Amino acid sequence: MPVRQATVNDLDALVPLFGAYLQFYQVPRSPAEVREFLEARLRQGDSQLLLGEDEQGQAQGFVQLYPYFASLALQPAWLLSDLYVSPEQRRLGLGAALMNAARAHAERTGACGLQLETARDNLAGQALYERLGYVRDQQFYTYWLGLPER
Repeated sequence: MPVRQATVNDLDALVPLFGAYLQFYQVPRSPAEVREFLEARLRQGDSQLLLGEDEQGQAQGFVQLYPYFASLALQPAWLLSDLYVSPEQRRLGLGAALMNAARAHAERTGACGLQLETARDNLAGQALYERLGYVRDQQFYTYWLGLPER
């Protein structure tokens, strides 16, 4: 399944996919909000969005990566922030193709690794990640401090 770098021209295809991703995590947003967010990422280049397509060239999934520095390794790394595959394309290899494209991008850019987190009940995602060689962290906990909206 083809995976390619997304551009601003892909917004019409990306917006419903990203909206479905947010719905999956029970944080729905309007299409206008999603479009504004994605357009900013693509125009500013502060994330890498990879788009997965089916054999007919229809967008069916995406992965979004953000660069950061792994301070303990003293090297650049990538945060695999978002992965989504449309329900009808699941278990057909697109998720693995997107994950492998993310890995290839990280390797190409000289990163020391990829980090991701997922919901505890996302067992299908966890199985995919572990099948691709990702190791669940046993040393660190993730914490979050929510701040008031601006």
